[in-house]
Amino acid sequence: MQNIQVFDDCVHELSRLPGVGRKTAVRLALHILKIKPEQAYKLSDAIKKLKDNIKFCKECGSIAEGDVCKVCSDSHRNKEIICIVEEAKDVFFIENTGRFNGLYHVLGGKISPLDGIGPSDLSFNKLIERVEKLYIKEVIIATNPDADGETTASYIGKILQNVSNLKVTKLASGIPIGSHLEYADEITVLRALENRVNL
Repeated sequence: MQNIQVFDDCVHELSRLPGVGRKTAVRLALHILKIKPEQAYKLSDAIKKLKDNIKFCKECGSIAEGDVCKVCSDSHRNKEIICIVEEAKDVFFIENTGRFNGLYHVLGGKISPLDGIGPSDLSFNKLIERVEKLYIKEVIIATNPDADGETTASYIGKILQNVSNLKVTKLASGIPIGSHLEYADEITVLRALENRVNL
């Protein structure tokens, strides 16, 4: 196919999205060309509004329309339990179970020496601050069951071991090793949450 700069630029930008390779980016760009102009403009407008209006919650790190997300500002949530996840997307998967009523803490990634990500690159200090300030009674570690997720879980257990009256638990097995929360169905996530084990 001949090079058309505007098309190539669009493909390049689309291929920078997670999980989108060049072939998928080409298919998406061609699809955008086929749809009605108003549909394409709606998509670009939605992306612009997302960037302009959505932030990361200053309390937990999940997504929010204002400074604080709906979970953190909900007075009906159990403020004595906090679920630690790697990324904001993981909050959605646990919320979809409809059974967790506590708070969240988004680390912003996981400890990954091969990728040059250490504890200082993640929000561990904020986690300790929240656990102490909110008098949290239980922390549920919901990192992914891969090598880096397990390293991160161990580190969390270590930094919280001296907090008095704190129970530290971890999602039970059920989510396959090496997998991610986003690929597990709601029932699997729910069972892993309900059958969590002490760390």
